[in-house]
Amino acid sequence: MRRSGLHRQHGKQGGGGGGGAKGIYAKLTIAVVVLLICTLSLLFSATISGNRGSVEPSEINAEELWESAKSGGWRPSSAPRSDWPPPPRETNGYLRVRCNGGLNQQRSAICNAVLAARIMNATLILPELDANSFWHDDSGFQGIYDVEHFIQMLKYDVRIVESIPEIRKNGKTKKMKAYQLRPPRDAPISWYTTVALEKMQEHGAIYLTPFSHRLAEEIDNAEYQRLRCRVNYHALRFKPNIMKLSESIVDKLRAQGHFMAIHLRFEMDMLAFAGCFDIFNPQEQSILKKYRKENFAEKRLVYEERRAIGKCPLTPEEVGLVLRAMGFDNSTRMYLAAGELFGGERFMKPFRALFPRLENHSSVDSSEELVANTWGLLGSAVDYMVCLLSDIFMPTYDGPSNFANNLLGHRLYYGFRTTIRPDRKGLAPIFINRENGRTAGFEQAVRRVMLKTNFGGPHKRVPPESFYTNSWPECFCQVSPENPGDKCPPDNVLEILDSRLGNEESGDLEALAETNSTSRTER
Repeated sequence: MRRSGLHRQHGKQGGGGGGGAKGIYAKLTIAVVVLLICTLSLLFSATISGNRGSVEPSEINAEELWESAKSGGWRPSSAPRSDWPPPPRETNGYLRVRCNGGLNQQRSAICNAVLAARIMNATLILPELDANSFWHDDSGFQGIYDVEHFIQMLKYDVRIVESIPEIRKNGKTKKMKAYQLRPPRDAPISWYTTVALEKMQEHGAIYLTPFSHRLAEEIDNAEYQRLRCRVNYHALRFKPNIMKLSESIVDKLRAQGHFMAIHLRFEMDMLAFAGCFDIFNPQEQSILKKYRKENFAEKRLVYEERRAIGKCPLTPEEVGLVLRAMGFDNSTRMYLAAGELFGGERFMKPFRALFPRLENHSSVDSSEELVANTWGLLGSAVDYMVCLLSDIFMPTYDGPSNFANNLLGHRLYYGFRTTIRPDRKGLAPIFINRENGRTAGFEQAVRRVMLKTNFGGPHKRVPPESFYTNSWPECFCQVSPENPGDKCPPDNVLEILDSRLGNEESGDLEALAETNSTSRTER
């Protein structure tokens, strides 16, 4: 479907020649900016092509993309590589957190909560998951994750209990009251070791809320970063019923060969955030503007400018055209992970025409459990697992998308599994030219842009890329490294950690026996 910009009148009619001139000037300015960006982008592409000589760039081989990317000798490893003592038998108090947002925003918050507990030597209360207005889902941690596995996997790192303990006061038994704090966004470690720790020691327990993005991602401590990976990729395992359902869907999809999972981010919240309204009809624009006004800070957004710099999500049709240009044909099996697409079937129709073998979790498995929770945490968890296990994963908008970002990081850790990440900024002038009738060389231009992207192999993390999107090199190692810091930990690392934990627990028993003996003597 072509993007059809809607012409709207700005300001009042008949307001004088000055207002009209200003309006025309503004439009001409936008047009010049867009033309300049498009021209520079195309010249840049041509320059790169020229620098490679007259030979055409290497073609993308779609068949090779079904295999994992080359590892370069790296393998995932989040086990400690230096002295990592077990959690002390006496902690400074209890840490309670409320993780807000959707499933994957909550997931990164849980990783941060475990790290915060380690930093403060605190006992972590099982994190609370916000039953927020977007999801309308109160499943909670116990309804989504395997609690026993979570606690067991992190026993070398932090002490975890399922609920805050009860205390006796004035002859009555009641739950300990936690002092409530609001952490700064992206708070440094120093905030936890000063402000938060002081309140914990004063009150015995603290309650951090909200707890989304409340601990800095970039920390100059590789062991702390590896702890985040242990939580994210090992401890956070969905409940057995979710794992079984996800594996069943993957088995059905793979029974007919390879399949690609696409996270089609074309939902109301993201479109409102991006401010890309002009391709929608007046009624839809009104809905998006209302949502934006209620949920995001006020900001002047000009569609043509944002489109030209790649700030608008790709439409379903544009996603299909990119994949076709890369060599995927209409026999490719697609799994669609998405919420409710804004704009309805008219936006999906062109994509279906290009790739008719399109499935989602409801079409593959119509079980009552899944149907009842299609848009809730359960549906999101199943989509997450199917995308993780797919042969190829393609997020169409990996900006502020926690689902896509977490999956990109998990697939990297899972063995450099292939991902296709469209360069929206690089593709924008190509699509704008196509809409203006300049279609010659369209597929070649798309391939040239996509050849410069990373298909899932190890690569340096460069801001604004998140640690949860790319934990290389902290959470990876090499058997024969050039840098000693990248050397894989010994094969018996778990035995070492078990031994240290055993020594700590023996100390607990000795201390308990000594206390009991002292009590008997005093009596």
